[in-house]
Amino acid sequence: MPSYKTIVPVRFNEADPLGIVWHGHYIRYFEDGREAFGKEFGISYLDFHKQGIVVPIVSVQCDYKKPLRYGESIVIHTIYRTVAAAKLIFDYEITQAENNARVATGSTTQVFVDAKTFELQLITPPFFEQWKTKWRV
Repeated sequence: MPSYKTIVPVRFNEADPLGIVWHGHYIRYFEDGREAFGKEFGISYLDFHKQGIVVPIVSVQCDYKKPLRYGESIVIHTIYRTVAAAKLIFDYEITQAENNARVATGSTTQVFVDAKTFELQLITPPFFEQWKTKWRV
């Protein structure tokens, strides 16, 4: 499966007064990983939009394993999951860069929607089928 690793510093504005990262920012880390994956593999949000498609998130799942603190760096491992249905599923593993300790795992599901009409596309767009063929997924 195609996958990509992104290193991100934990920023000051992501932490509470005790220096612990608020749980909602983990979803932003998933987004950071997904955007980096898309740029690396040619399926960024802009690539979809050029094809008249948007890919909203319809489901997010996150399991928290260990708190993060301001000043740490993390590695976001983003993995594309192959599915037959007309949707995108990514799995994530976030680890501390310093010691590889698992911080969180999760997944997101996105669907294909017409950018003009916002109608759900029940068939995978041809350009994405070509992408899947290219990467043998």
